[in-house]
Amino acid sequence: MIGDMSMQQIRSSLLACALVSMAAGVWPQNTMAGSSGNVSAAEIVERMQRHNQAQTEELKHYKTLRHYQVDYHGFSTTLAARMDVEATYDSATGKSLRIVSQSGSNFLCNKVLKRAIDSEKEASQDKAATALTTANYRFRLDGNEILDGRPAYILDVEPVTASKFLYRGKIWVDAAEFAVVKMETEPAKNPSFWISRTQIHYTSTKTGGFWLPRQMRSETKVRIGGTAVLTIDYGSYQVEPRDKEQGAENRDRGSQ
Repeated sequence: MIGDMSMQQIRSSLLACALVSMAAGVWPQNTMAGSSGNVSAAEIVERMQRHNQAQTEELKHYKTLRHYQVDYHGFSTTLAARMDVEATYDSATGKSLRIVSQSGSNFLCNKVLKRAIDSEKEASQDKAATALTTANYRFRLDGNEILDGRPAYILDVEPVTASKFLYRGKIWVDAAEFAVVKMETEPAKNPSFWISRTQIHYTSTKTGGFWLPRQMRSETKVRIGGTAVLTIDYGSYQVEPRDKEQGAENRDRGSQ
């Protein structure tokens, strides 16, 4: 029993650093834009950057209840943990995360979910280092696709440096509003030799005129056996924009 518990903790420890980095680094800088058309990768990225500031200036406040869940399945071990987290954003004070409830494995709650929350806070303090910009990524246009009834551009993204908060893979950008609506990626930097591969799936949703995260799901394979799945359901947002007159000024300025 002691031997089984020790191996269980070792496997879980190997997963913790990978899952923590993924939860923080997957947040793209969502944007809003003007019209669609045939554009190059450079033009798409430029519009994403140009209108990211517009959305930041327009969004005053939001509140939502997130649902975190991590499940680990090994050869002879199954662990699970869940956590509800109240997320609040205010343009004056920034984002705050407060744990409302938790259940399941205390080890996974403390070493994975709580650390994921702390890591997101860390990443949010230096947005420039994680943003989808040419300073952090190389972009290549890889076609287009109809996604949820809306045309979207597909971009291949490759990180300039191997940071724990960056990723490589494909992103889908809404062709009308230039928001990141979907991502299929993996971490730019493998956090451990014992992690063989991690796949990250991300989607966003438009709420109250703003593109915000909807769900993130990552699947991590461990070389010594087992798979861990981390899911974040970002919940239903209560969104408060800035006054309409100021918001219109920001949109006009961003589309110039």
